Amino acid sequence: MRRLGISLYPDQSSFEANKAYLDLAHHYGYSRLFTSLLQLLGEDGEDLLAKFSQTIDYANQLGFKTIVDINPALFKELKISYDDLNFFDNLHVWGLRLDEGFTGAEEARMTHNPYGLKIELNMSRGTNYLASIMSYDPDRENLIGCHNFYPQAFTGLSDAIFTEYSQQYRHYGLHTAAFVSSADGKIGPWPIHDGLPTMESDRHRDIAGQTSHLVLTGQIDDVIIGNAFASEAELKAVAANFLTPYPVLHADMLASMTPTEGKIAFAAPHLYRGDASAYLLRDTQPRITYSAVDISAHDNDQAFERGDILVVNSAYGRYKGELQIVLAPFKDDGQRNRIGRICADDLGFLDLVKPWSTFVLEKHELSD
Repeated sequence: MRRLGISLYPDQSSFEANKAYLDLAHHYGYSRLFTSLLQLLGEDGEDLLAKFSQTIDYANQLGFKTIVDINPALFKELKISYDDLNFFDNLHVWGLRLDEGFTGAEEARMTHNPYGLKIELNMSRGTNYLASIMSYDPDRENLIGCHNFYPQAFTGLSDAIFTEYSQQYRHYGLHTAAFVSSADGKIGPWPIHDGLPTMESDRHRDIAGQTSHLVLTGQIDDVIIGNAFASEAELKAVAANFLTPYPVLHADMLASMTPTEGKIAFAAPHLYRGDASAYLLRDTQPRITYSAVDISAHDNDQAFERGDILVVNSAYGRYKGELQIVLAPFKDDGQRNRIGRICADDLGFLDLVKPWSTFVLEKHELSD
């Protein structure tokens, strides 16, 4: 089951604010909560625990699954044994995220806890970490993974490393998660405000584009907003791009686009034709749907650039109505109309759309 998630940091916000945020997120279909217990280290830990417990209990009432971030130092501070996770069961959490790794044996042992607590690994550690844990025969039903978020600019995962490390978890069939960052959210575990994405390439994308990126990778089950508090518009945008049956590419459309071309672009999902060209991503179904409609020529005397969205006009006969997205530049021959372009934030996602896959276009904003 795929889930949407939010993050809260009860040591930095009031219960009333947390409660209102949980209510709003629940309204839009969110059902995971991430928080960090690392703030319990130190003299104020016992007082802070009551704040965390209050928020977690309310989240449970709404059906949220709460994961808490921990590390070996916290186990030592709270005098918790890896073989007895009763403390976390009493806290009513769904699972523990291991911010720092142990030796592999401890992680595997914890998955055999009698409470059914999920043990969530830090997917961003990569290397042989997961293979080491698997060698100790963990209970896979209780083993899941979630990438890190990266508060410091220029330190997020590269797209290539993200894919490499995520595929290790896919290989074992483990549930996965990663973070996107809110532009409005200013609260995180540390007093740094450069965003909390998993991938560095997502740091300055809008949150809808970040969500589409994670979905298009095909590597992630759950998407979690790393900082609090995301705006209602952001919560809604993440949900819309996550819960849609197909991945979304956002498009800036020209004012000259005709009503018929608008229907071709937005009325139905697009199937990327399997005999793929190096120059064009093609959806041929509109040729059938709009075969009886005239598509007059316009915006057809220019060089096309990567990301341009085209509709074949009536001059091309049987190909009329076909929707195309430019993958490599070429000069128009007059038989294709430019109706828009993939928005700048999403342009890099074209490489993630594979032949025979289905996607939808969503209007981003009008452009000249």
